[in-house]
Amino acid sequence: MEDKVLRKLFLGFIHIHILHHAKEHPIYGAWMHEELQEHGYEISPGTLYPILHGMEKDELLSKEVRNVGGKIRKYYVATQKGEEILTQAREKAYELFKEIK
Repeated sequence: MEDKVLRKLFLGFIHIHILHHAKEHPIYGAWMHEELQEHGYEISPGTLYPILHGMEKDELLSKEVRNVGGKIRKYYVATQKGEEILTQAREKAYELFKEIK
């Protein structure tokens, strides 16, 4: 039961983390997977890639397909809508942090 609750909470954090990096520079799945692992998130590619696709569908990310060394790689950047959502999420996260600190 606790794992399901934590998973739901962490999925929101993961979305914010993705938007943060996608605003800073183009990201791709494998890089984002490693970045999330460095921050202690245990997420499988089978969870991450649907999140990226869903965020693209929700117009939070835009995708550019590039050929990198003969391999097709999908890069994502935050859209204007994604940046606006990130700003709102940061404000809410900051307020929450101040309360629970």
